[in-house]
Formats: sequence, C-alpha cells, structure tokens
Amino acid sequence: MDFFISFCLCGGDPQDPAVRRRCGVLSGGIGIALNMLLFLGKLLAGIVTASIAVTADAFNNLSDAASSVVTLVGFRLAGQEADEEHPFGHGRIEYLAGLAVSMLILLVGVELAKSSGEKILHPEPVTFSPLSAGILAASIVVKLWMFWFNRGLSRKIQSAALFATAADSLSDAVATGTLLLGLVAGCWLRLSLDGWLGLAVALFILRAGWGAAKDTIDPLLGRPMDPELAADIDRIVLGHEYILGIHDLVYHDYGPGRAMMSLHAEVPADGNLLEMHDVIDHIERELKAKHHIETSIHMDPVVRDGRTEGLRRQVADIARELDPALTIHDFRTTAGPIHTNVLFDVVVPYGFRLSDAEVRGELSGRVKSLSDRYFAVIQVDHSYVEGSKRA
Repeated sequence: MDFFISFCLCGGDPQDPAVRRRCGVLSGGIGIALNMLLFLGKLLAGIVTASIAVTADAFNNLSDAASSVVTLVGFRLAGQEADEEHPFGHGRIEYLAGLAVSMLILLVGVELAKSSGEKILHPEPVTFSPLSAGILAASIVVKLWMFWFNRGLSRKIQSAALFATAADSLSDAVATGTLLLGLVAGCWLRLSLDGWLGLAVALFILRAGWGAAKDTIDPLLGRPMDPELAADIDRIVLGHEYILGIHDLVYHDYGPGRAMMSLHAEVPADGNLLEMHDVIDHIERELKAKHHIETSIHMDPVVRDGRTEGLRRQVADIARELDPALTIHDFRTTAGPIHTNVLFDVVVPYGFRLSDAEVRGELSGRVKSLSDRYFAVIQVDHSYVEGSKRA
C-alpha cells in the first residue's frame, strides 16, 4: 500500500492538482479492476447458494466499480486548469464525484433492503458451498486492503471523495463478513437467516452512504475554516511588523488546493502607508506559497493612544462579562461637543442565546454606564471560523 501511495505523490505537494489527479486516477483504476473481479466471483457464489443476500452483495460490488469510474473521471476533470468560464478552476468536481459515489451507495442500500424484505416475507432455502465461502472470504480480504489503501491516500491528499470510497470499502467488508457468518450459521442451525442478514447489510450500507454524503455536501454548501488552518494563518499574519490584530476572516473553498480568502488586518493609524502596504503584499504571497490560498487583505487603521486603548479594554471586558464567547474589533472613537461615539464590531457565535438586536442593546447600555457621554455604535459580526474565539 505504501508503494502505491508513494507512487502517487512522487514527493510532490498533496494539494497540487496534478498530484491529486494522479492519485484519483490510480484509486479509480484499482477500484474498477478489483470490484469487477469481486462482482463476477460473488455472482457465481450467489447462483450456487441461491442466496439473495450474496447476489445483492455482488451487485453492490458492480455499483462500486461504477463508483470507481465516477471517481476516476471526477479527478481527471477536477485537475483541469482554470478557463474563461471557470476562473476558479474545476476543483469542486472532486466533491461532486464524492457525492455521486455516496448516492450510488445509498441506492444500493435501498435496493438491497427491498430485496431482503421480500426474502424475509417469502424465505427460500440457501445452499452452503465451500467454493462460495472461499469467494466471500477472499472478498473480505480484498475490501479491507482497498479500505486501508483509500483511507491512507485520502489522508495524504485530504480528499473527501477518496474518504467516501474508503468508507464504502469498509462497509462492504463488514457486510460480506456478516453474509459469510450467516451462511455458516444457517447451514449448521437450519435457520432461514438470508433475508435478515441482507437487511442488516442494507442498513450498514445506508449508514456508510449517508456519512460519506455529508462529508462531500458540507464543502459544497460552504463550511467554516478548519481551526488549525485559521490558527496558522493568525500566526503568519500577526508575526509581521505593523500588524496589530486580524478579524473578519472569510474563506472560500473552490476545491482542494484552490481557495480564496479575505481578512482585515489592523495597522497603526500613524504608520508609514507605503511600508505597511509592502508588508501586506508580502503576507499575501506567503499565504499563497504555504497554503495555496489567494488572499486579499484589507487594512484597518486603528488609533492606539493611551485613552483609546484603555477604553477598548473596558469595552472588551464588558463584552466578555455578557458572554465569554463575545469578542470585539475595529474599535475607535469620535468625540463631539455633546457626546462621544464609541464604534466597534462584536463577533457573536451562531445560535447565540441572544438575538443580534439584544446583543446591541445589552452592550449599548453597559457602554453608556461607563459615561453618559458615550454613545455606542455597534456592528454585529458572525465568525466564519469553526469554534473561533479570535479577537
């Protein structure tokens, strides 16, 4: 297995579209060949034993071969360069390929459940055959190898499509193992277990299909940035001169190795504009080189004199007193003859116990309690980073 994975990567970057295409094509080719062999073997075993469960399992492998075709084609298409109609590339085809594999898994599970239900209502005798048992045992070994191979490959290149394929292989191994035990038990105990075993296999396949579908639907709908990636971006950006803080980080996933991101970087209002702009350009290039992310950074000038900084800390404490999950940014003040505007953004988690309007009301009242001259102007933001507590 390590040989095949090493062959795919060839020392290349796992996020390189060419490397991913090579891995997907190899996985798909191996899947087509092995699943077709398993289909023919199990079909023979199903005919010999007259078992609906074994025959259905054979067609499950046929659908796996079709899934491998989808995977192979999907990775080849996903590796295409950006063009006039698709300026962000074709990387999301990889997610669509994984979704198609998941739908095929669910379809097989439904059909198997229907056939098993009919066998439960109208049981028929099943014949035990050493040849069939040997075919099923060999199938388990092959499917476990395919699981380990695809799981290892999916971890190396972070592929939801290959992870779905690995999950399907594991479900197949468990399903076939259940059938083999059922055939042996049915032969020795003279029990009609074929339909019930087929139903158990169907439920296991449906569960695996649903899990695989969720893993591919999430990136298509848009999911929050991985917290570890967000933490490394924080480290990179904040490690540069002039950068006082970052917020409003938004990440757009166009497929593995194809992402765009925007963020706001707080810089000193009295800093050298040309030097700060040069730093921002350098950060954008660094993020692209390390994480393959096209980044656009907006500079937010902030005043950090003693009075403003002291008030900012007071307001930050007020937000934390309302709830430890709340953070503020873009803090500034504008003084007038009658009152002082205290302007800031507050980051509120999704599903928070208070509405946005209630958060604004609570914070406005507490800021007012610091001084009758203060008038809070509050913008409510929601974090795009999973589990974020970033200021």
